[in-house]
Amino acid sequence: MTSWILILLTFLPFLAAIIAYMLGRRDERTMNGFVSITGIVIFALSVVLLFLPEGEVALPGFCGLGLYLRADGFRGLYSCVAAFMWMMTGLFAPEYFQHHGNKARYSFFTLMTLGATLGVFLSDNLGTTFLFFEIISFASYAWVAQEETSGALRAAATYLAVAVIGGLTTLMGLFLLQHQLGTLDFASLRAAMGQQDVTVAVWLTLVGFGAKAGLFPLHIWLPKAHPVAPAPASALLSGILTKSGVFGLIVLCANLMQGNAAFGNALMIFAAITMFLGALLALFSTDLKRTLACSSMSQIGFITLGLSVMVLLGDEGTLAAYGSVMHMLNHSLIKLTLFIAAGVVYMNLHALNLDDIRGFGRKKPLLHIAFLLGALSIACIPPLGSGYNSKSLLHEELLELIGEMQAAGSAWMGYKAIEVFFLISGGLTVAYMAKLYICIFWQKHPTRQAEFDGMTHYMNGTTAFALLGSAAALPFLGALPGLLLTPFGAKSASFFGVPALKEAIAYFSAENLQGAAISIIIGAAVYLLIVLPLLTRKDESGVRLYVNRWNEKLDLENAVYRPLLLTLLPQVLTLVFRFIAELPENLVMASRATIFRMRQTRKPVPVGNRFTYTLGRVLNALARLLNRTILHRHPMRTDFEYVLDASFREVSSGIRSMSVSISFGLLLLCIGLYVTCLYLLQ
Repeated sequence: MTSWILILLTFLPFLAAIIAYMLGRRDERTMNGFVSITGIVIFALSVVLLFLPEGEVALPGFCGLGLYLRADGFRGLYSCVAAFMWMMTGLFAPEYFQHHGNKARYSFFTLMTLGATLGVFLSDNLGTTFLFFEIISFASYAWVAQEETSGALRAAATYLAVAVIGGLTTLMGLFLLQHQLGTLDFASLRAAMGQQDVTVAVWLTLVGFGAKAGLFPLHIWLPKAHPVAPAPASALLSGILTKSGVFGLIVLCANLMQGNAAFGNALMIFAAITMFLGALLALFSTDLKRTLACSSMSQIGFITLGLSVMVLLGDEGTLAAYGSVMHMLNHSLIKLTLFIAAGVVYMNLHALNLDDIRGFGRKKPLLHIAFLLGALSIACIPPLGSGYNSKSLLHEELLELIGEMQAAGSAWMGYKAIEVFFLISGGLTVAYMAKLYICIFWQKHPTRQAEFDGMTHYMNGTTAFALLGSAAALPFLGALPGLLLTPFGAKSASFFGVPALKEAIAYFSAENLQGAAISIIIGAAVYLLIVLPLLTRKDESGVRLYVNRWNEKLDLENAVYRPLLLTLLPQVLTLVFRFIAELPENLVMASRATIFRMRQTRKPVPVGNRFTYTLGRVLNALARLLNRTILHRHPMRTDFEYVLDASFREVSSGIRSMSVSISFGLLLLCIGLYVTCLYLLQ
């Protein structure tokens, strides 16, 4: 029975995607009903899977890599979370897309991504994980490009580029792991480790997973994709697709890197940067969905920090594992709630800028309650804030790590600095959520407030059910963590490679409450001392407007990645290959000039541009000087004006050809495969 449920959960969404697309070409209403029913059926199957005994499916010949699925505590639970999120966004989507085009395309790729996501969470082999992981990347690309605006297409290109580069790098890592360990099965990885050093392979594999999760410095797609994607897609991108990357990180940390101090410390640094930078970007943002997107980046940093602490503490890192998996669950439900709320705002106002949407929620109690529950949860405000419970465990375990380092006489100040960043990042979370909440539900719009107050029918019953149903679990997770969250952590312990706790967790201990209080105080101070005086300004009429003072030049994509990949790398490769191609001709010309003493035929000098002409004239003058003095017996006869202009034209042409051709991507793939083969054969 378990095996059949596993197969249905994995492949039924792919079949449903084809049917939905065919229905959507004829009748959108029928398609919407079919997609909603499919989401409910998949969620029901995932709930049934929770009550069945563990089971597995093995298809060794599938796609040449094999297909290996397994149902156990963590995989079953998170598959249920994923199915729940798809069900709720599926209920919300019909109203959101009421006045949008390409609905059939969206439904097709939504169900395709659902099948791939469930495939990742139910996988029992890194090869299977990678197969579904890549399907997620290409299927969800259509979400980002859904609106087909210039901004959406550019964000989609960034998303796909990061996904492809990350995926190829992960594939290299999997090749190395397979070569070194002889297996990619989760259960066999730790046993196959022995004394082998798989650090290089793990870091390569981590690149793709980290990119999908939104870890620094591969986070560049996340703040750009979410604002342009439809709100239901944004909820899934933030709440669940980033967790597919975290799933890969968990597999690597639990099975290959447990107890590896160097890896744990490095991962902690990346996590801390991600955690702090995401919160800082969210604080500066003046776009509702962009703020929530940057917030997701920050929360992924908290989760990854928990994984790094788990790696450093080894078998003693149970609380860190519990905190990580609990925060995964909390973050998924929180962002589902907040992005649906943002979608409700957008489908009524067609705007996301805080100055345009301020005051919209003042007389909308259902929207107000749902958003408030999400804000309290992500700001970690007890007792209704469910995020408090998971973050308190992460903080508690970080303090335990510091205590162990102090007791052992090891360097611990670095970990103390990480704790400071942890508390500050929590405070920034409070500040930017306070900014959003106060703006939408307390402040008044200077000109449209009466219009906003008159919008009493701002969402239908189905959307209201999806919004409130998503938010309903948050206060219970916050107030009753021992009843709901602790069993979730206990069922996940074996997957994380740590022993389950036998004693009760003191969620509301004085130490944990003190940490939460510090972050809340920091958040209040940041809002009063930074947000209000520095991130707002008054216009001519005296209305205070929100201002994004983050320097756009600090965008890593435009400042680093695009110049590196689209300018510098093509130039370097063009020069290298040009040198290789011209090497025989240059050898012939050199032999003519030296051995055979043949004069080179002077070629006509092209006009050239200002740079090549000036530099060529200077070099020609220098050559004439050298010919009259040092090289009078064997004078230099090269015309640098011609050489520089011809080289410039050839390099420019090569760059243009490579940057627009798929062959450039294939070239990078071949180089990567060649390097991998050299590593394997050494």
